[in-house]
Amino acid sequence: MAMFNPPHPGETLREDVLPALDIKVAEFARRLGYARETLSRILHGHAPVSPDLAVRLERAGIGKARTWLAIQADWDLWQAEHREQPVIERFASIA
Repeated sequence: MAMFNPPHPGETLREDVLPALDIKVAEFARRLGYARETLSRILHGHAPVSPDLAVRLERAGIGKARTWLAIQADWDLWQAEHREQPVIERFASIA
């Protein structure tokens, strides 16, 4: 089954996690040891969830690091698959 444009993981953090925690971005950033500006870029889909942030989220009790990285990878792959790509010549079968 083809996946439709998945949400950026930052959107999930912004729309689901922050309201559930009833916390503002500045406090969320402070508690994760992240700069507010950097976290804001992630929350608005302008920067990826890094392995470092994924580990911090897990340590804070907000999901598993591997899950956050998988969500980011899904988003990255969907974006790449829907960008214009050069014509790629297939290699001969390697058997």
